[in-house]
Parts: sequence; C-alpha cells; structure tokens
Amino acid sequence: MNVKEVSKKLFDLLGGKANITSNEACMTRLRVGVKDLSLVDVDQIRKLEGVMGVVESDTLQIVFGPGTVNKVLDEFSKLTGLAKGSVSDVNEVASQNKAAQKAKYNKPVQNFLKRIANIFVPLLPGIIAAGLINGLTNVINVSTHGALSGIWWYESIHTMGWALFAYLAIFVGYNACREFGGSPVLGGIAGAICISNAAMPLLASYNDAQITLPMTGAPYNPANGGLIAALIAGVFFAWMEKKIRRVMPSLIDTFVSPLLVLIIGSLAVVIVIQPLGAILTKAIYAIMNFVYGSLGVVGGYILSAGFLPLVAVGLHQALTPIHAMLNDPAGPTNGINYLLPILMMAGGGQVGAGLALYVKTKNKKLKRFIRDSIPVGVLGIGEPLMYAVTLPLGKAFVTACLGAGFGGIVASLFHVGTVSQGVSGLFGLLIVEPGHQLQYVIAMLCAYVGGFIVTWLFGVDEERINEIYGEDKAESEERKVKKVS
Repeated sequence: MNVKEVSKKLFDLLGGKANITSNEACMTRLRVGVKDLSLVDVDQIRKLEGVMGVVESDTLQIVFGPGTVNKVLDEFSKLTGLAKGSVSDVNEVASQNKAAQKAKYNKPVQNFLKRIANIFVPLLPGIIAAGLINGLTNVINVSTHGALSGIWWYESIHTMGWALFAYLAIFVGYNACREFGGSPVLGGIAGAICISNAAMPLLASYNDAQITLPMTGAPYNPANGGLIAALIAGVFFAWMEKKIRRVMPSLIDTFVSPLLVLIIGSLAVVIVIQPLGAILTKAIYAIMNFVYGSLGVVGGYILSAGFLPLVAVGLHQALTPIHAMLNDPAGPTNGINYLLPILMMAGGGQVGAGLALYVKTKNKKLKRFIRDSIPVGVLGIGEPLMYAVTLPLGKAFVTACLGAGFGGIVASLFHVGTVSQGVSGLFGLLIVEPGHQLQYVIAMLCAYVGGFIVTWLFGVDEERINEIYGEDKAESEERKVKKVS
C-alpha cells in the first residue's frame, strides 16, 4: 500500500483542504472533521486501498487498522496543513448545513448513551488499575495468609485500590455535571452526598436518636442509590444550574446560583434521587441475576451472541456504568464482574468467523484484510474485523455472533469473572479473577471454534464477497469460463 498515494486520494475525496477542519487518529481510525458532508464521496472512500470501513459520526471515521492509521495521518496532515488532533481556524459551517447534517445523522438514544459513556470513559484508567490492585491484594492475602498485612508499603498500594471505589461517586457526579453543561465541582458535591462518612452531619445522632427522613421515617443511607444516584444527581445539578443562571441577575449570579443549586439539590437528592437510584440499582441487579442466574447457559448464549449487534448500533454504551457497579468491592458481587467475560466472547466469535472466511474464500483483498485484522482481534481489538470483514458481508457477522454464543455458554458454566475492565481478548487474562485464567482461555477457544464452524457452514457467500471487495480479472475470467463450460 502506497500511503502517500492513498492519503492524497482520500484528501481529494473528502473535498480538499477547504472542507477539512480537523484530523486525528485513534488506535484504528483516522477521524476527520468536515464542513460539508455533501462534498464527501463516502462510497469511493470505502473502495480505497487499505480502507477497512467508514463510520459516519460527529467526525468522519475511516478505519485503516492499527499502525497503518498513524502512517496515513502523517501524510494526510501534511496535505491539510493541520496539526494532528487540532481543529482549523476556518469559519464555522453555515447554520443551514449544520442543521441538515444533524437532522440526517441525529440518533437521540445513541447520542444520550454516548454522553453517559463519556462520564465513565475518563475514569477507566483508575477503575482498571484499582480493580487490578484489589484483585491482586486479595490473592496475596489468601495465598500468604496475610503475611504482608500491616506492612506500610503494601497497605499504601492496597489503599489506592480501595480509594477509587470508596469515592467513585464523587468522580461520577463531577463528570456527569460537566458532560451535561454544569459546573463540575457542584456535581462532585452531589456525588459526595452519596458516600457514607461517619462525620456527615446528616448521619449524626441527637438525643441518642438518628436523624430520620420525612418520606420513609428511616435514617439516611448515603450508599442507597449507589453510582446511579450520583449520576442522576450530577445531571440534575447541571440542568438546574443552567435554569437558575438564565434568570439570575449577573451582579449576584456568581454567588447565588451555585448556592441555590446546592440547597435545592441537596433536598432533591435525599428525598427523590437517592430512592430513585436505589430502585434502578435493584432493578439492574435483578435483571442481571435473572439473565445470569435463572437463565444459566441460555442467558450466557444470549448475552454473547447479542453483544456485537448492540455495539453496531451504539447501544453497548449503556453497559459502561453497569460494569463500574459490578467491579465495586462493596457491591453485591464483591467486585467480581461476571457479565464482562461473557460479553468478551463476542470478539472470539469474530476471530473464528474471520479464520473461516480466510480459509474458504479465494478473494485476495478479503484475505489481506483478514490477515491484517486477526492478530489484533486475538489481542482484543475487534474493530478491524468487525467493520472491515464481517459487518460489510452481513451473513458472516450474524454467524460470528451465533458462534460467539458458545463461548458465552462456557464462560457462564465456569462462572468466570473479572476484577476490572478495559481490555479484552488475550489481554483479558490480565483482569480475569485469579485462578480462572484457564477457564477463560477454554471459553475463548470455544468462541473461536463456534464462530469458525457456524461461519464455515452458513456464512461464506463468495458472490457477496466479490461484490463487496471486488475480484481479480483472472478470477473473473476463470469464473466466466466455468459458466460457459
């Protein structure tokens, strides 16, 4: 692949320098901001050498795969004259074009769930690290019979794992308020009221009696609504702050607006939001218990087989706060997430399907895409396989999902859990509950085999493959000769 040539063609198909407002790269995609989407030839971009797929979102995302995308960005940014990751100084898009583009691609449910995910994504490094610390210290305590307990350096590390989950509600409230346009610190305070602390005035006792709430007649329980209450409180504080500031005179806005938010918000949290958060939290755990516990292997199959369709339409982001709840050591599962390993099997089904397609197809372009996508797919980066191989073919995507379900069955039978989140595939071994690594590998191999067999039997359509990826002239002539003979 000639990176310089591909970059120039892509530059022209995107409408040239005047239409490009930004360029940056993530692990697999070149993300390009454009002024007018009508000037972009998306169909021709999909046919460019090296392009594995195109995702139309807030930015136009061209999937090249790991490594390649950085080489393309180097050349592409030279053509645009924009720094990597920066936005140009060109005039903003005309309001009419903006409205038309938003109307065309606006998806309220997906956009809302994306905002919810944005609250938790910045927290993932901490959640991953703290979860690993908690898992490792638990193993060390059990295996050494507490030999390191009480040693200052060991307990310092242990404290880091404890601290994140003990005060996670503050971070959730902070990010929620910021994401929805409020002052982040007010959201952090909203989250703080959801954390149990013996010094909290609301938990104090007067005349040998605790303070009781008017609605329930019971003492206040800060942890009652958990992270869900903190999330709702942060969003509510942001909404209320914007409403108050609209009518507040500028002279006193700086002082009075945040004061009113905290006064009104504190009452709303205690009386309404906490009980609502508790109801939603119990409902989530009840659903998870039903699917995982009552349905057993059937539930494991459904969760694994149905996960990637959720990813394809953007609804998987609703699971982000649920994973955070399940990894909380103070939660019902004691910090062990039994849902994530089942969902991770979905990537295994994609790998198996990719291998089946590679062995059975004669299309050289598809073989090259699969060859480039399989290694990172095994490591847990499934975007290249999904967007460049199975999803465009349709039938192969379905068979990959159906095959992945067999890995979900095995993961549920073995009760495989994780102590953190953020990685998948082979890297998933880093976060699997200690002592269950072998069971995880067996489950993933079953997902590989399931995806391979189901795709081999039902998912390979050579005509569809040649339609999507094109066919060599020699192969085309050979097919014509066979038809004539």
